[in-house]
Amino acid sequence: MKGFEERNLTPRQIVEELDKYIIGQEDAKKNVAIAMRNRWRRMNVKTEIKGDIIPNNILMIGSTGVGKTEIARRIAKITKAPFTKVEASKFTEVGYVGRDVESMVRDLVQQGVNLVKTMKKEMVNEKAEENVENIILDALIPPISPTAVPKSPLVSDGNEIPKTDAELNVKTRERFREKIRNGELENRKIDISIKQPSTGGIGMIGGGMMDESSMINLQEMLGNMLPKKTKKRKVTIGEARKFLIEEETSKLIDMDEVKEEAIERAENSGIIFIDEIDKIAGTSRKGSGPDVSREGVQRDLLPIVEGSTVNTKYGIIKTDHILFIAAGAFNVSKPSDLIPELQGRFPIRVELNNLTKDDFIRILKEPKNALTKQYIALFDAENVEISFNDNALELLAEKAFQINEEVENIGARRLHTVMSLILNDFLFDVPDVIGENAKIIITSDMVEEKLTELVKDKDLSQYIL
Repeated sequence: MKGFEERNLTPRQIVEELDKYIIGQEDAKKNVAIAMRNRWRRMNVKTEIKGDIIPNNILMIGSTGVGKTEIARRIAKITKAPFTKVEASKFTEVGYVGRDVESMVRDLVQQGVNLVKTMKKEMVNEKAEENVENIILDALIPPISPTAVPKSPLVSDGNEIPKTDAELNVKTRERFREKIRNGELENRKIDISIKQPSTGGIGMIGGGMMDESSMINLQEMLGNMLPKKTKKRKVTIGEARKFLIEEETSKLIDMDEVKEEAIERAENSGIIFIDEIDKIAGTSRKGSGPDVSREGVQRDLLPIVEGSTVNTKYGIIKTDHILFIAAGAFNVSKPSDLIPELQGRFPIRVELNNLTKDDFIRILKEPKNALTKQYIALFDAENVEISFNDNALELLAEKAFQINEEVENIGARRLHTVMSLILNDFLFDVPDVIGENAKIIITSDMVEEKLTELVKDKDLSQYIL
């Protein structure tokens, strides 16, 4: 497959990439890396058995905030694969009861289309910018026919004397083209025609009897049948460029090719992350009521995970080779409470470890998107420098771990709680009280002062995310 070859990483390389963002959880990273590499291996199988090789779906078991979602999200970014995340509990809401589980596959295809369109836009961007430049130039200095009647000689730059209006027009346009490229005319206003999508009151057709897929297809069909409206607007050249670049890029992209490649990507490298799957697992006590509803949702999920055909507005997609990663805390229920058929579709089970104080220290320091680095970037936007002493980070990690142990374990998310509590006063005072070029150093004394009362007070409802 064209798209997947772009990120042909070995399992070790995938784990190395994940290590840049996620601390610990080596077992989960290893299994996900193997699953991703197996997809590339399947695409390169040369015999007819290729179609029979199905992915080993993964069930992640671990409490909140230990990195389940982040591993799945990062693996999709690393491999440039279409990715969608759904909450299993969504399908137990009133009116759903698992009936529309196919929506997760439609979402995946939509992500695939967005991914491919972004890639195609980059390929045609240069040509689109050239077209936009010509449209803006035409609005500023409309071109005239080269067969125009000669006019009286007029010195342009002091050297050549244009003999016709057409020659003068060409020279003037070139001068203005240079000014446009140099950004000298960004605030000049021009009149442009902008296409507006045809919208009508189609939302209520069917009186609620149509499913989501049929409704979307009907809306798109009617939208294509209705004539596109154009509207004249007076905008600055800077604004016009934003409107026109999107329009010109769309003209240069072959949407049929985009749909075809998007479905191919979704089928062969798509990842669907089903979160909170423990919420649809029945309890050990079999009975009626909610447990029956939960089992119904599992049975509706089963054909999608097993492999079925789903109709989307971009075409038909087979789910046989989509990788499903399910995750849940399983505090109340157990993985064995899922129906046996669904358990069998998630053969790889990975238990994620609870985070320790040492993990918290590493999370604050090492990842490329570490919380400390995020706050440094936020303060830097105000030209204020902030730094954290090692002792302060160790104490902060210790307090976060202690609160998790004594109150409720919300994993690494607790670091957001304590970090915001320490820095909120500074964030409020910049730039009114703390001006530019100031330096802030977070010390262990500051952390102790801010968090001592918090640790003593077990009612943390104000700060729990």
